[in-house]
Amino acid sequence: MISKYQYVIRLSVVGIVLAMATGFVWKVDSPLPPRKPNIVIVLADQWNAQSLGYAGNPDVKTPNLDKLAQRSVVFTTAVSVMPVCSPARASLLTGQYPLTHGVFYNDRPLRNEALTMAEIYKEAGYATGYIGKWHINGQANYEKQFAARNRAVPRDRRQGFDYWKAREVTHDYNSSFYFDENDVRHEWPGYDAFSQTDSAIRFIDRNKGNPFLLVLSWGPPHDPYQTAPEEYRKMYDPARLKLRPNVPDSLQAKARKDLAGYYAHCTALDKAAGDLLNALKKAGIEENTILLFTSDHGDMLYSQGKVRKQKPWDESVLVPLLVHYPAGFGNTKKELALPFSNVDILPTLLGITNIKIPGSVEGTNYAAILAGKQKPTGNEAALIQVPVPFHENNFLNGGKEYRGIRTKQYTYVRDLKGPWLLYDNAKDPYQLKNLIGSPAYAKVQAKLEKALRAKLADAKDQFLTADEYMRQWNYRYDGKDSLRVSGL
Repeated sequence: MISKYQYVIRLSVVGIVLAMATGFVWKVDSPLPPRKPNIVIVLADQWNAQSLGYAGNPDVKTPNLDKLAQRSVVFTTAVSVMPVCSPARASLLTGQYPLTHGVFYNDRPLRNEALTMAEIYKEAGYATGYIGKWHINGQANYEKQFAARNRAVPRDRRQGFDYWKAREVTHDYNSSFYFDENDVRHEWPGYDAFSQTDSAIRFIDRNKGNPFLLVLSWGPPHDPYQTAPEEYRKMYDPARLKLRPNVPDSLQAKARKDLAGYYAHCTALDKAAGDLLNALKKAGIEENTILLFTSDHGDMLYSQGKVRKQKPWDESVLVPLLVHYPAGFGNTKKELALPFSNVDILPTLLGITNIKIPGSVEGTNYAAILAGKQKPTGNEAALIQVPVPFHENNFLNGGKEYRGIRTKQYTYVRDLKGPWLLYDNAKDPYQLKNLIGSPAYAKVQAKLEKALRAKLADAKDQFLTADEYMRQWNYRYDGKDSLRVSGL
């Protein structure tokens, strides 16, 4: 006597044998679900939105990224929420504003309690990897300034990344080292961005059979500007470079020299980007990989007479952003003027990959707009925050607390005293005319003020003094950063 269950099994086996003998094939009604897309984030340091060929710059040579732009979603108004290294990077990984995750001052640690991109994707079955500059594991208050920059990042401070070839910070790109998963120190041979890209390619080849999240974080084109490989420096003659009209005459000679070196770094990195893209093609996974290229913040490069970052002008605030995902968005260029913050990167990636967005995430999911299923309203705005000016932008150097928004057309900024800057970027792309208080723009200013207040409310930002935020988070100022009277 056989059971009903055994009888069914025997009938099934007989059926399979008969089917094989007769050549009969069953039709499968439900195809296998598509594989989860891979994610590769290429993060440069201090690469402004204006220094790329596809952005209309006639001098800088970026042929690989220019070709990639022709097959990608291209953001023309991508904004760094706080245009300086550690805060921007922490916001990218958490989808939170700096005053929420607490990294609003360089070289301060992102708390272990933070829920990050790698932890979310690891829970969803992704392999995770991080290569290059980290800069969110800062030292304790009592330590000497920059004490943590040359130390290994402990395993529990890697925020969910397993494959690990990283260092907290260095700007010596030709004599650079990193620590691996076991805290063993290794040297990057030659120009470190090239070696880091080779490591990324090895990670891709190793993991191409399963979904993965990889962040490749280059140090350049951050200064020092004159340290790119010689073959790239030879490409640029400072005397032949065109400067932006907002560079003062007195600074033009210095600007040309630094710009030549900056462009040399950009072209070297473009070569590395080409190598990475070729590796994705060779591995057969380009179609199903979300490749995102961006930067943590820009570089003033003497525009407005200013250098580097933390400033509210476009050269500091705007960053490049390309999203290449053939399987999801096709292989043709789509330009979006949508103001898109690095706070929005994580929720948008989660939206694209159909993973639930945690309640801790404060950014906006723009996946439907990238896919062409929705259109921007035209009223979107990206928040810009500098709660505490520091280091080269400290109070003694003229730095101050400010909050602002960047819309498709306008830049509007307040400091603690009141409205500070208003630019109509459509009519004044180099931000040469401050329109604060202009009768012709009174209605525009009022509308932007209302929009800024709404963004501050969403971010739970009370716009207090720098001293107050440093007290709230129990941080100490470095060096001479705190020589000021609060609120002045």
